[in-house]
Amino acid sequence: MLTAQNTPELMADPMAIRMVGVNKWFGALHVLRDVNLEITRGQKLVICGPSGSGKSTMIRCINGLEAHQEGTIVVEGTELTEDLKKVNEIRRNVGMVFQHFNLFPHLTVLENLTLAPVWVKKLSRRDAEEIAMHYLSKVRIPEQANKYPGQLSGGQQQRVAIARSLCMSPRIMLFDEPTSALDPEMVKEVLDTMISLATDGMTMLCVTHEMGFARQVADLVVFMDHGQVVEVSGPEAFFGSPKHERAKLFLSQILH
Repeated sequence: MLTAQNTPELMADPMAIRMVGVNKWFGALHVLRDVNLEITRGQKLVICGPSGSGKSTMIRCINGLEAHQEGTIVVEGTELTEDLKKVNEIRRNVGMVFQHFNLFPHLTVLENLTLAPVWVKKLSRRDAEEIAMHYLSKVRIPEQANKYPGQLSGGQQQRVAIARSLCMSPRIMLFDEPTSALDPEMVKEVLDTMISLATDGMTMLCVTHEMGFARQVADLVVFMDHGQVVEVSGPEAFFGSPKHERAKLFLSQILH
């Protein structure tokens, strides 16, 4: 499998996520079928495929938002089980950004960002606000700190959601179609923010149909269909000469 470059201190244990034989059902619906995937620290994966192929379910299983019924998921050395202590340990290392921003509308941007660091990590409010302003600057909206989410554009709200996840110092970021709820003119500002994160060496998994982003950022493109990982390859190979007919059909439909 292709891997990104690793710094020497990570070489002893370079694996960020390992999924072996993962299966999941919703009732009679088999949504993940024998998923095997290894993600090295610092890698950027774009996960694509038709609607209903299991993309979002797969990344939701990685931080325990959905429970898998068979197989093994190991995140940063911790196996994901029904043990809530292990689930919480994994969630401390994994940030997630959803389609919808899930910001508290009655709290300011700064209050949204400091809530978890204060209550979960037990930081002082001063330290939490310092961290929050750092990440608001990183996503290029520090001037919005004292506004409420309803006063921001959709693109700005999504950047706040990204900054909120970063305030918990995750080792891994998961993105579940982060631009799908945005107006077209707002998509670029969110993708630019994610591209900036990618250059910082963050391990990233992104479910998206933004193929330009995949070409620019991804170390690996993962193509899923009917709950299976059908193809894993570098972006040049995936877009230039996909191996599987299902991937070829998908690209013919999505690339204009």
